[in-house]
Amino acid sequence: MAVSKWKTLSSEYLVKKPWATLRVDECELPDGRVASEYYVLEYPNWVNVVAITEDEKVIMVKQYRHSGDIISIEIPGGVIDGDEKPVEAAKRELLEETGYLFEDFELVSTIYPNPATSNNQTFCFLAKGGIKVQEQDLDEHEDIDIEFHSIEEVKQMLLENKIPQALHVTGLTYAFLKMGVLK
Repeated sequence: MAVSKWKTLSSEYLVKKPWATLRVDECELPDGRVASEYYVLEYPNWVNVVAITEDEKVIMVKQYRHSGDIISIEIPGGVIDGDEKPVEAAKRELLEETGYLFEDFELVSTIYPNPATSNNQTFCFLAKGGIKVQEQDLDEHEDIDIEFHSIEEVKQMLLENKIPQALHVTGLTYAFLKMGVLK
């Protein structure tokens, strides 16, 4: 039997705020059964970037993540604003969070963070040759430390499970595969 898409019969928004949107769908399954309450979290699309400086260092950011109550080491990234193209969001986020300007961008993955419950995508880029051109220009609630690591150090951090953000682990994996630095 082939897998088929469901048909959405109705949708109702339960919460519709800038950073939290929840709807409930009623769906008809291919065999005619009805899923009367299927909950979907709507989020904007995101970008993240594996950023390699001109001296071959990986830029990592460290910040507090309240929902997980952790200090997290990550790759730079953030939300795509409105009609912004993913690569433009990646350039903007890198500049804002790190002060580094990059021109060489390559899309290495487009993934769904969790297509079972949310509708957004994350676009991961590999950026090479960045140079520092300004100080950080952080959003109101951002408090970000910048760290620089060799590729080997980041690979070791991955092996030791020191990068807790799943989307960033995925992005690093795709970028390192693209670069030919994973065995």
